[in-house]
Amino acid sequence: MNLITVLGASGFIGSHLVTALKVRGADHIAIARGDSIPKRNLGNVIYCIGLTADFRGQPLETVEAHVCRLREVLESCEFDSLTYLSSTRVYGHSVGTTEESDSLPVNPNHPDELYNISKLMGESLALCSGRNARVVRLANVYGDDFSSQNFLTTIIGEAISHHKIVLRTAPESAKDYVSVDDVVRVLLEIVARGSERLYNVASGENLTNAKLVAAISKITGCSIEFAPDAPCLTFPQIDIARIRSEFDFEPRALLDDLSNLIASYRAAIGR
Repeated sequence: MNLITVLGASGFIGSHLVTALKVRGADHIAIARGDSIPKRNLGNVIYCIGLTADFRGQPLETVEAHVCRLREVLESCEFDSLTYLSSTRVYGHSVGTTEESDSLPVNPNHPDELYNISKLMGESLALCSGRNARVVRLANVYGDDFSSQNFLTTIIGEAISHHKIVLRTAPESAKDYVSVDDVVRVLLEIVARGSERLYNVASGENLTNAKLVAAISKITGCSIEFAPDAPCLTFPQIDIARIRSEFDFEPRALLDDLSNLIASYRAAIGR
């Protein structure tokens, strides 16, 4: 594989990409979000710079990460290809199963939409830049991201530390979870031989809160409580036919990985 440059190499996905590249003995450059970018051909760039759970409190930083730094790379850097990591959250207002070619509505009046709008701006900028760029929309990526404030890490932490999960979204709420190991594997395949400009990377199946917390409770013995009048937040199903056919992508299921994930969390916090 030719040179790969990981931008955002200190983040969750970026760090896993760097580890995989080291294991493979691949020629690579790892650049953290705040590091300067070397003045050389960067080969195949994977743009992992982004904000997730903290975007609501950092709107300017979110746009900087998703759009402004990307603009600098597209305008000033020499590279062979660029893969921009976006999110399947951009399908939030869609109905039914979502495909890469769908038109996507957004609402700028809602503060939660800043994340989606900035990601879509980054996508559009990459795809319309005239450079060799593609976009990968990732579902909710799980793995050893134990310092984050994402939903899965939070409820596993509550189960272990407090022996109780209190959910503020309804049991029927559902979304797609995909393993970071599956993400890394297919990302490197996309960079090496992807023929499309836009890919969904997900499990292709939504998992409800009810099934998720029941499985966590079975493993940890914790109790479960749903807040009164908890809203039902269900995301549309993500179509992954494109990566299934092109890369023989067969994702793992979160429920099959939960025991190991919880054991890793216990080890990480010393419990």
